[in-house]
Amino acid sequence: MQVLTDYLRERNLKITPHRELILETFLEHEGHRSVEDIYRSVKGLDPRIGYTTVYRTMKILAECGLAREIDLADGITRYEHLFNHEHHDHMICMECGASIEFLDPEIESVQDAACEQLGFKVLDHKLQIYGVCRQCQTVN
Repeated sequence: MQVLTDYLRERNLKITPHRELILETFLEHEGHRSVEDIYRSVKGLDPRIGYTTVYRTMKILAECGLAREIDLADGITRYEHLFNHEHHDHMICMECGASIEFLDPEIESVQDAACEQLGFKVLDHKLQIYGVCRQCQTVN
């Protein structure tokens, strides 16, 4: 909550009970969630919350580093936690839509070395590999 509060104060934005509820609800659920998913959850807790409020708040959470937008190649933007979560990358199946999270220190090391060599200051990064998962390969 402090990360969000500090971010909003720095930008002279309001700290509202709705934004706080959206953050709490988002952090309670793991996985990749769309704005629609989050909206349904918070709407059940407070029917006064509108879809636009959830949409804008999720954008703010991504901007302040508490969430990351994920594209699973289906046209729906989803969000995942970043707060107290280890960085990871994704393999996305183009057949069934499955998202497989993985962490490879060697890939991270290569990325870090390339940035250092080129004098590039990293603010954020993500690796998403699109293909066909093992299960879909055996079905086809």
